[in-house]
Amino acid sequence: MLLNLSGKTAIITGGSAGIGLACAKALYAEGVSVLIAARNEERLAQAQADIDAHANENGAEALAESADVSTAAGVERVVARALSAWERVDILINNAGSAPSGDFYRLSDDAYHGAWDLKLLGYMRMVRAVAPQMKARRDGRIVNIVGAAAHNPTPIFLAGSTANAAIINFTKGISQDLAPYRVRINAISPGPVNTERARQLARQEAAAQEISVEEAIARRIDSIPLGRMAETDEIADMALFLASDRAASITGADILIDGGATASV
Repeated sequence: MLLNLSGKTAIITGGSAGIGLACAKALYAEGVSVLIAARNEERLAQAQADIDAHANENGAEALAESADVSTAAGVERVVARALSAWERVDILINNAGSAPSGDFYRLSDDAYHGAWDLKLLGYMRMVRAVAPQMKARRDGRIVNIVGAAAHNPTPIFLAGSTANAAIINFTKGISQDLAPYRVRINAISPGPVNTERARQLARQEAAAQEISVEEAIARRIDSIPLGRMAETDEIADMALFLASDRAASITGADILIDGGATASV
């Protein structure tokens, strides 16, 4: 399937590892110039090297910017770097954000504020920063990486599931503002994905439930009808499809990639 993305430009937040890095690599392979943003400078530099290691014959460029998108200043720095390099942003993939697992009665307010500020408000800030130039050009594609916990909340992951549910609400709402300008925004809600982040959550869940990490992981996999976690490349493939004109009539959608775990429409 030809995606015709060569020559476009993209920002990927949370691009130093996991799903974000997989999206960056996949876009770069399609000839898209990518700017990955993350807070950890060392991991970011390694991620940029990983992207650059893949030969690209389309003239695409890989940039990295260390920034905290839970702050307005961090968002401004990322977007300014992209506009300075390319004068436009064609694609935004919002992926930065993490939330702790833990007993509802023991997690502090700071844990919730941190999750909401980085993920929910971080996504909203990035859209607010890039959408005006997309609307002016009457072209743009935004993909919010959310999470299936928005649909399947549990008492030990409420910081994350509430942020995810709010992002889906935001995605659907702002899509109506962007659609007349041919700017599309969609969400992808992965279930468990085979990443270090998933293993970190398993350790937190194990501690909260007083079980072993192995048992926490086994319980997660047992809840998936397909019997396995998704791989990061699978999420990246969907992000590329949504960023391409092959999905020209899809906006305001939330697409679950959870191995059949969510039994609803």
